[in-house]
Amino acid sequence: MPWKEVTRMSLRLEFVTMARVEGSNMAELCRRFGISRKIGYKWLRRYHLEGVEGLRDRSRRPKSSPGRTPVPVEEVVLAVREQHGTWGGRKIRARLEALGQSEIPAASTITEILRRHGCIDPEESRKHKAWQRFEAQAPNELWQMDFKGHFEAAEGRCHPLTVLDDHARYALCLQACWDEKGTTVRQHLTAVFRWYGLPRTILVDHGSPWGSDEEHRYTPLTVWLMRQGIEVWHSRPYHPQTLGKDERFHRTLWADVSQYCVGLPLEACQERFEKWRGVYNLERPHEALQMAVPASRYIPSPRSFQEILPPIEYGPGDHVRKVQQGGKISYRNREYEVPKAFYGQSVALRPTAQDELMDVFFCNQRIMQLDLKNHTQKVLPMSPNVCNP
Repeated sequence: MPWKEVTRMSLRLEFVTMARVEGSNMAELCRRFGISRKIGYKWLRRYHLEGVEGLRDRSRRPKSSPGRTPVPVEEVVLAVREQHGTWGGRKIRARLEALGQSEIPAASTITEILRRHGCIDPEESRKHKAWQRFEAQAPNELWQMDFKGHFEAAEGRCHPLTVLDDHARYALCLQACWDEKGTTVRQHLTAVFRWYGLPRTILVDHGSPWGSDEEHRYTPLTVWLMRQGIEVWHSRPYHPQTLGKDERFHRTLWADVSQYCVGLPLEACQERFEKWRGVYNLERPHEALQMAVPASRYIPSPRSFQEILPPIEYGPGDHVRKVQQGGKISYRNREYEVPKAFYGQSVALRPTAQDELMDVFFCNQRIMQLDLKNHTQKVLPMSPNVCNP
């Protein structure tokens, strides 16, 4: 991914934030960002000495502004609010601390400043119920992926594709798409995987292109993810809270940027999305993270994307079958149905502890069972063993 002029500062800040997280691999991080280790250490050194200002190009602004007039506290607060129109007292306070502001009011005082200046709707003051949340223990253990409901763009409809790290709340992908097809998702996921590496698991809902009912639990997209060694989980039917973090992200996305993209060309939508993604990851304090920013908890995955997939290898005791046209495999002179998405792939049949019952594996994931006694098959669900992530 080249360092374009419009995103240079956000990329540098993203780089140093990830490089300072304990356990990060400097050499691999520099490779992912397309820079040399010398350049990487230069930005780390500047950030350590000068903070965010050290990441700016030297020739673009003076090192100091001795004649600058001090800005009153209320004007500083209102300036942050004007830039981020949905932020409240706690987020603005955390942001001022991150910016190194010398005089910072309490969050309650900032809220009163906003209220006096008519920046807060009285309805916003209502208290919300606190939910008990599940959270992955480390970055890249679990990603949540979904499409935000479409809106009208200049040439058709815009379908925002979002991918969020469950542990860090880091927005890995925010892409304005023409459609919700599996080929479109695969194209953008490939770019994400090349940049951030591979997660252990991806959580999706029930619908195109992830898979829906029992007959269509697996799709070409989910099979491709499984070939990369990624587990695919489906959320519980009729329980949107299972994808709660991504759903909450969608509400923030609509309030902050999507509603202002209605009627714009898709390229303009994407420009606004990418700019806002940088703010969300690097600047916006997150209450679920104790007012830290998502980038402070995220590092790229050590598992790199496989451009060329190696052949699938199964054990010597496995009965390997190639899925034929229409999703058919044969065993003991009988045909059994396999999800059509596995057409052309090899699967392995393994005996279970129960007599006449065989597990069917694709790569290292069990996808179904064969009942040899009754000559039936059962596709297994792709669901997490957690509630309300």
